[in-house]
Order: sequence, then C-alpha cells, then structure tokens
Amino acid sequence: MTSPAEKLKQLETLEKDLAAALHAASQAILELSKEKPSVKQAETFSSTFLKTLENVESGLSKHITYLTQVSTGQAHEGSSYASQKMMQMAWHRLKHSQSRLNELERLKNQHSQQGNRQQSHMKQSPP
Repeated sequence: MTSPAEKLKQLETLEKDLAAALHAASQAILELSKEKPSVKQAETFSSTFLKTLENVESGLSKHITYLTQVSTGQAHEGSSYASQKMMQMAWHRLKHSQSRLNELERLKNQHSQQGNRQQSHMKQSPP
C-alpha cells in the first residue's frame, strides 16, 4: 500500500504532466499560427499532447479508483454507480479530446489553405 506522501507525489507528477500536455497543445497551435507552419512539427506536438493526456487520464483514473475504494472500505460488488460514473467521466473526456482535436485539425486545414493560396498567388504574379 502506498503512503499518503507517495500518493501526493504521484498527483504532483500528474499535475506536471498535465502542464506538459497543455504546453504541447499550445506549441501545436503556435506552430499552426505561423505564416509557414511545419505540419510535421504540429503533428509531433499534437501527438505529444495526446500521449501525455492519456497518461494523465490513466493516472487520475487510478487515483479515483483508489479513493473510491478507500472511502467505502472497498468497492461494493452490488453497485454499478462507480463504474457508471467512471464511464461517464471517460466519455466526457473523450468528447472533449475529440473537440480539441477537431479544432486543431480545422486550424491546420485553415493554415494549409492559406499557404496554398499564397503559393498560387506567387506563381501567378510575374517576376
């Protein structure tokens, strides 16, 4: 069994990981907002964001499960409330992640289109 101090350390690590995920997301958005964005760089930042977010979600789920068991003594076998709540929270996180990914995809496409328009205007202009 882990001590409360170790649990707090784990939560601090998750907090730092969450900050790193947000930093990666901001880097992806920053890259996409550049005049000539690097799609590869933006995809790398997006991938880092998603992987880190998955790790944070997994860690938080473990802590929630632990707290549920500690607060009730142990998981109640006849109740599905905890499982339903965890599923509902996971569903909410999934939908939020999907909306964020859709927003990043929209920004990427918008910047790609702007880049294509600029290139076509440059090709059409006489030297």
